Amino acid sequence: MQGLMQEWPLLCSKIIDYAARQHPRREIVSRSIEGPIVRTTYAEARSRALKVAQRLERDGYRRGDRIGTLAWNTARHLEAWYGIMGMGGVYHTLNPRLFPDQIAWIMNHAEDKCLFVDLTFVPLVEKIAPKVPSLNKVIILTDAAHMPDTKLPAVPYEEWLAEADGDYEWVDLDEHEAAGMCYTSGTTGDPKGVVYSHRSNVLHALIAVQPDAMGLSSRDTILPVVPMFHANAWGLAQSAPMVGAKMVMPGAKMDGASIYELLDTEKATCSGAVPTVWLMLLQYLEETGKKLPYLKKVVIGGSACPRAMTRKFRDDYDVDVIHAWGMTEMSPLGTLGTMKPEYASLTGEDQLDIKVKQGYPPFGVEMKVTDDEDLERPWDGKTFGRLKVRGPAVSRAYYGGAGKEQFDEAGWFDTGDVAHIDQYGYMQITDRAKDVIKSGGEWISTIDLENLAVGHPDVAEAAVIGVRHARWDERPLLVVVRKAGRNPSKAEILGFMEGKIAKWWMPDDVVFVDDIPHTATGKIQKTTLRDRFKDYQLPTEEAGAA
Repeated sequence: MQGLMQEWPLLCSKIIDYAARQHPRREIVSRSIEGPIVRTTYAEARSRALKVAQRLERDGYRRGDRIGTLAWNTARHLEAWYGIMGMGGVYHTLNPRLFPDQIAWIMNHAEDKCLFVDLTFVPLVEKIAPKVPSLNKVIILTDAAHMPDTKLPAVPYEEWLAEADGDYEWVDLDEHEAAGMCYTSGTTGDPKGVVYSHRSNVLHALIAVQPDAMGLSSRDTILPVVPMFHANAWGLAQSAPMVGAKMVMPGAKMDGASIYELLDTEKATCSGAVPTVWLMLLQYLEETGKKLPYLKKVVIGGSACPRAMTRKFRDDYDVDVIHAWGMTEMSPLGTLGTMKPEYASLTGEDQLDIKVKQGYPPFGVEMKVTDDEDLERPWDGKTFGRLKVRGPAVSRAYYGGAGKEQFDEAGWFDTGDVAHIDQYGYMQITDRAKDVIKSGGEWISTIDLENLAVGHPDVAEAAVIGVRHARWDERPLLVVVRKAGRNPSKAEILGFMEGKIAKWWMPDDVVFVDDIPHTATGKIQKTTLRDRFKDYQLPTEEAGAA
């Protein structure tokens, strides 16, 4: 039909072009790996990204080549992303928290040809590089003055970049071509590669900035604590430039004092991170008595946000918590806990009842829960089921064809989570399918128990696993890390939980440990805990009665 709209491909290069044109002097502030705070702008970032693209082409890299990045959140890392995408390459974020052999396996699976790396990780790359035959160049994100002595085929970023003049035009790409790549954490078998297209990245950024999602604008100063190597940086590397928000990049320092310093000195209005980061910040605030006068909201995802954390942010610091859920396979946003009109008037504990849910999906994400026969379960806020999703920024397959059983012909992706959805569309994760405790034929949510236990004032962290029981098959064991200087007893912990959950959900025992193991992405490592307590004997066989 005549009279239709222009063909305007959704390319990531258009995001940085827009930021440089409309918000040229908006700052990107980085805590550099060398130490000092470094300031640049969107205009400068685009100019340097053009040089990255030009320089990569000159070195022989071509459209579709996978270019690895092993780096913290800094302006240099952001420039590298846009330069890689702009010349048709595929940025491939590598998680330094994985074991070296895992990183080498992932690089080989992706066939990475070049690697941008921060100074912090040069010793790690020295171990990995000999095991990755496709890797022929390492670009260390520093200058000649800070260049380490290394046998790697390495060049300093600043000097390498200086050899380009920036007289370059972004490659004309199809919006469906690959832009980025990120591997899942591989908690159940080998990691799986997720490939993001230019189109999916742009659409995801448009989804993220909506008022009922992250709600970002040019008036915001955002501190992306979530690493760029974790789940596509929650899309913030695209959504912040898309609206011209000031970006404050924390570099390698994630402790409470360092995060507070940036929040305060740069007057950040919004931030995003996993609960463990916020736990460190809140502990720092408690110890120092400092406040958060500029921060308006925090997006918390990666694992369930404890009710007590949401309450403390709201009541003590007047900061709104947006509980979010997503996956690497979803670019990653799936749901966000902003308040619909039906819940907007709630206050106090009634409001927290909704805030602890993972939220509802924005436009662009479809969601359902099903039983084991793939029959859709009702949206009644209590009927559990397998959580399935689809949308324009949701994977349709893994790189190389792994995990085909998670995708069906209608496009639904089985997330591996167990959840329920209420009448207003708010979803709540009750467990990973592999972590849910099945006791006497009924399901018990480990997440609900963990969040309740963490609400005790003397508990720093808690995890729940199922242990074998002769009568009930499995029963919950609560594993607790005490706060420093506190000494709660088993009876005190269970007494705190009593009456807040069904009697048959109550843990059969509590064990106190010095630390709880975490995955490379900061989630509780249930597999390690289950192995540690595989022979654990519960103190009684009388538990589990309804």
